[in-house]
Amino acid sequence: MGRVGVPLSRFIALRYVSVGKRSQLVSFMSSIAVLGLALGVAILITVLSVMNGFDREMRETILGIVPHLTISSEENLGTENWAEIDALINSNAKVSSIAPAIQVAGIAATDSGNRGILINGIDAATEAESSAIANFFIEGNLASLDSTRWGVVIGQALAQQLEVGVGDRVTLYSSSISINPLTQLAIFRGFEVVGIFRVGTQDLDSSFAMINQSAARALFRLRTPYNALRLRIDNVLAADSIAMDLDRSLPRSVTIESWTRQLGAIYDNIRFSRNIISFMLWLLVAVAAFNLVVSLVMIVRDKRADIAILRTLGASPGMVTGIFMWQGSFIGIMGIALGVALGIVGALNITEFARWIEIQFDLQLLNADVYPIDFLPSQISFTDILGVVVGVFILAFAATIYPARRAAAVQPAAALRHD
Repeated sequence: MGRVGVPLSRFIALRYVSVGKRSQLVSFMSSIAVLGLALGVAILITVLSVMNGFDREMRETILGIVPHLTISSEENLGTENWAEIDALINSNAKVSSIAPAIQVAGIAATDSGNRGILINGIDAATEAESSAIANFFIEGNLASLDSTRWGVVIGQALAQQLEVGVGDRVTLYSSSISINPLTQLAIFRGFEVVGIFRVGTQDLDSSFAMINQSAARALFRLRTPYNALRLRIDNVLAADSIAMDLDRSLPRSVTIESWTRQLGAIYDNIRFSRNIISFMLWLLVAVAAFNLVVSLVMIVRDKRADIAILRTLGASPGMVTGIFMWQGSFIGIMGIALGVALGIVGALNITEFARWIEIQFDLQLLNADVYPIDFLPSQISFTDILGVVVGVFILAFAATIYPARRAAAVQPAAALRHD
């Protein structure tokens, strides 16, 4: 029995898994165990893919547009001062790009309404190289700012609120005022909308506008070439530590801010939610593994007579243990395979399915006022799938130990007498 014990136990276990109609209880319990594991694996893979999608959108989309670090000054620093600051920043190998900008709070207004926004005076060519904003235009383009001095690019949500499109005019008001002998006058200028973008996050789509730097200097009456530097770094998660390192060498006339001040809490919440949801889903898989234990115990009870006959024919307790451990492993493998297939299909289609639900039931699953994006993203990670497969198989294998030992403990005489 020694050499053929393992192959024979594997063969018998495979026969038990595929008995079909010859044993309805075994078929039913095996099916329940397979479906339970498959459901747990599929949900786990789908949810992890959604969390990966959120992480990707934060890193590549939103953080592809929002500067990772911003150095600004309220003082009128000259060209030489900014050149010195630029040289200090370039000496840091962790900074990948630097883009000068003018950013000032202002107001965008039309006859349909008005809204406080952050107005950014940019160089269109530099912005296209250091930012992913050009990938999100639904009308017009960023290059139009070079050819149209008094042109403005705004987000879709802001355009809808102001009821404007490409070619319409928007009045931008500066936060500063003009002093004359008679009264204080607001500084404003009419701009032509030359582009509309949609990123999918409310902060950018409704409160972000871009004009060229010469227009910004004129509107805000700046005597300096720019008032901010927008930095991009290779490791966005190290933004705070890099900001602290730079702050030690920068003059006190400037301040440095990280992207985490605006979006850090949201990003931390996403990562925290991923950990909590993953833990809860692993508990679901553990319940499915417990269901496998119950199923195998029921199968052992149903097969007591078969076990007794095998023992009578000379099968050792180890061989009987092997039969039911192999059977549980086969059930686990089938459940995992089915679950991985369903999980991948679910992850690939969850975005479209969420949109279908929103259309059919006239609801919004993700509110852009609360979440950084207004759609359900998904990204499959084969590392996550491998981790799920290995983890669930270990749970399934561990679930076979107790029922297999109970099967090995069956006494042939007592089993045959009861049957």
